[in-house]
Amino acid sequence: MPSLEWSLLLPIILNFKTMNKTYILSILASFFFMSCEKVIDIEVPSIEPKLVIDASFEVLFDETPIISNNVVKLRLSADYFEDVIPRVTNATVFLTNLNDNSVIPFSDINQDGDYEAVNSFVPLDGVAYELTVIYNNETYKGKATKIKSSKISSIVQGEKTLFSGEEVELKISFKDDGALKNHYLFNVDIYNYLAIEDRYFDGSDYNFSYFYEDENIEFPKKIDIKLSGITKEYFTYFRVLIGQSGQNAGGPFQSAPSTLLGNITNTTNEANFPLGYFHISETDTFNIELVDKN
Repeated sequence: MPSLEWSLLLPIILNFKTMNKTYILSILASFFFMSCEKVIDIEVPSIEPKLVIDASFEVLFDETPIISNNVVKLRLSADYFEDVIPRVTNATVFLTNLNDNSVIPFSDINQDGDYEAVNSFVPLDGVAYELTVIYNNETYKGKATKIKSSKISSIVQGEKTLFSGEEVELKISFKDDGALKNHYLFNVDIYNYLAIEDRYFDGSDYNFSYFYEDENIEFPKKIDIKLSGITKEYFTYFRVLIGQSGQNAGGPFQSAPSTLLGNITNTTNEANFPLGYFHISETDTFNIELVDKN
């Protein structure tokens, strides 16, 4: 089979002949090269599905009354090219308050893999909770304590854009608590994440610009921005997770990398480790209406 270089040089060599011969032979050379192309099917190896546990609780501490979004999402990992993420609807899920050993049961009422507390509750300050998930006769456990967060001072729409010219600038301000080493997670309009730490603004008012992009945006558009306090371990975990999974429409845990371990273990069979994380955050929410400034 001729190389690409030879197939490209052949019409030039033939130019020493007559124009008619050159035209015919150039076409023949092109067909000859194209006929050598093959379609190769690459078989991607299938992996054994693992349980994915997304238990990121949000305590909306600035609401009156205080409410908490406590959802344990159970999925199974899927092969890379799979479009459907299997949902787990037949597990047993509960929390244990490790201060008094009281049990908080969860149920999947809608049979969609999203388990919610049977009786609404708000995680308490300074209390460690243990999450237990029992699935396929194996038990998974993880522990978490609520992490404090700062309030969002203000968010205004700016005038700047970035590369495409379609990005919307959000000028965000909040005050860091200097008494603690803080780590934060921003969630802009669902599944646009930014994890930051207070290393360079400890105890200060912090202002920065976030550039929001939605290729299908229609103005005016209302969006929510969430600020959550997170642990240093979750901060590190989340940055790696987003780096590997990207900002995807189903959330980062929808395509969780198989080698990235969280803080949940399989106490029945250590080798069959789960993916995902159990975390409890104080969360502040800010709503803003975006308008077309172009």
